[in-house]
Amino acid sequence: MFLFALVLFFAGMVLLGLSGKFVDKAARENYSGPVRGISGGAIILSLILIFASFVRVVPAGSVGVVDVFGSVNMQQRSAGINLINPFAKLVLFDIQTQEKKEQMAVPSKEGLTMQVEISILYRLLPEKASVTYKTIGSDYDDVVITPQFRSAVREATVYYEAKALYTSSRDEITSKIFADLEKMLAERGIVLEKVLLRAVFLPMTVSQAIEQKLKAEQESEQMKFVLTKETQEAERKVIEAKGIAEAQSIINKTLTQAYLQHEAIQAQMKMAASQNHTTVYIPSGDNGIPLVRTINN
Repeated sequence: MFLFALVLFFAGMVLLGLSGKFVDKAARENYSGPVRGISGGAIILSLILIFASFVRVVPAGSVGVVDVFGSVNMQQRSAGINLINPFAKLVLFDIQTQEKKEQMAVPSKEGLTMQVEISILYRLLPEKASVTYKTIGSDYDDVVITPQFRSAVREATVYYEAKALYTSSRDEITSKIFADLEKMLAERGIVLEKVLLRAVFLPMTVSQAIEQKLKAEQESEQMKFVLTKETQEAERKVIEAKGIAEAQSIINKTLTQAYLQHEAIQAQMKMAASQNHTTVYIPSGDNGIPLVRTINN
């Protein structure tokens, strides 16, 4: 656009000059007005285009890097309107959080090959955009992030068995991937935010074997719980039996004739009171326990 504006400007100037130099006096009086108007309009339009060619807009969530014939300006341009050399190339870099998802084949500790679906969240540091463009280029995603991401995942899974991806150990795997990948990307001015292990795909036979093993381990743990519960119940019954035996031994030692006579009288009195009867106590024979007779009122 800048070159077009320059051409338009010089064309207008030339047209304006020639209109007065090579046209005779009679023609100049008839046509100088329109020619001057056209040339003047061309000059004004060219000036507007020249000024507009200096103005560049960087969108929100992006940062701009200025490249002038291979010379990279290390001062990044922030979002908004920027005045830039019209001959320069403005390269935009996205500095918002981005997601990269991969589905790859990874090895396990047993030598199995598993398919995992995993993704990472990352973003480019604005102050590192010029360095990234100068040393890597605008396609830093394919050049740096993708190969290092795949390498970190395979290096992490090779230390774990396949079943670890079905249990709580998957948190350890993602933590290891995060730690290794964070260091590699930080050197390139890229911030790693999170590693997400989305899904794991195993061969059907291996998946069934792992599920059966996990089921057997759960049943074993359940049986241990049942045995522990039964043992505690048996101990409780033994303690209860000992308590009953000790209580009966104490009662037998303290059970006297007077105590029995007192208990018999109390029982008859409660019964008579509940039935609104009169109770008569008659001294009895040798055992000392009185005969009890109730009389209806």
